Amino acid sequence: MRRTDRLFDIIQILRDGQLHRAKDIAARLEVSVRTIYRDMDTLVASGVPVEGERGVGYMVREQITLPPLNLTPEELEALNLGMAIVAEAADPDLKSAALSLSDKIDAVLPTQTIAEADAWKFAVYPFADAARGFAHMATLRAAIKSRQKLRLNYRRIDGTLTSRTIRPLHMEYWGRVWTLTAWCESRNDFRVFRVDLIEQADALPELFVDEPGKRLIDYEPGHG
Repeated sequence: MRRTDRLFDIIQILRDGQLHRAKDIAARLEVSVRTIYRDMDTLVASGVPVEGERGVGYMVREQITLPPLNLTPEELEALNLGMAIVAEAADPDLKSAALSLSDKIDAVLPTQTIAEADAWKFAVYPFADAARGFAHMATLRAAIKSRQKLRLNYRRIDGTLTSRTIRPLHMEYWGRVWTLTAWCESRNDFRVFRVDLIEQADALPELFVDEPGKRLIDYEPGHG
């Protein structure tokens, strides 16, 4: 299993809000406890709201807050780069949010020579793999809002291409990975899809309504 895939699995385990011991996570993922410790350090450094310590356990906070920050020039460059990548997304809401965030940051920065967002566009292409899920964001978000079924062509981690009919319910962002929680009609169960592994997403002419057992409130984190 690639490390990026293992990190994703750890997030899925932690998202239930319960305290999980490193040795239990290690046993579940068939790796060493030392590996889990390193992975937890990586998640924390990536901004995933993990709390805990070695020998006690780990959990994810329900809310993410942003306290006052002091950014280094390199951190500011990374933030500008991220906003530039998001600004290239097809989703107009995300584009607007990126521009709004950029304006807010510029308003509180000291008077200096600061790179314009356009200067970062050259770097979008090397990040094409990480940002490939952006192409589907508008379709996914619109389907969630309108409660419209989707047909997905999904490339599983093992490389297998599958086709699913789903009810999209919720999207989340976990340290560089967007996920889509959905009721999968093909599997008759909840599933969590990595958006970057979706190869095609087509809206179907069929809407769905709440049914007990198939709603987001019925989903148990870590189950799908």
